[in-house]
Amino acid sequence: MEIRVDKWLWAMRIFKTRTLATEECKKGRIMIDGIEVKPSRSIHLNEIIIVRKPPLLYTYRVKALSERRLPAKEVPLFLENLTSSEELAKLDMIKLSGLLNREKGTGRPTKRERRDLDNLNNSI
Repeated sequence: MEIRVDKWLWAMRIFKTRTLATEECKKGRIMIDGIEVKPSRSIHLNEIIIVRKPPLLYTYRVKALSERRLPAKEVPLFLENLTSSEELAKLDMIKLSGLLNREKGTGRPTKRERRDLDNLNNSI
């Protein structure tokens, strides 16, 4: 079985729509074996797919193929997330920096932002 890379990225919930997955391929943000791929490229089992969602670099291994969009609970059966812990730490830092550097006039923090600020203040 062969499946297009843009369709697989959408089915694995890496991108919200197939159009977004196709656009990211065209922009050169999807790489397989270090080579930028077109949306129509077929993927195979055990290939390593690198997805660049600035400023992060996600890495996935293809464990199984599916053309239909999967429920979130089933996704780990079809891909293995190989993203390094350093990349994931960047994501945490970005979330925290957004809380600390609030723009003037953006209004009050949401309940979730308030909890995150309280947790940050308690940990310091």
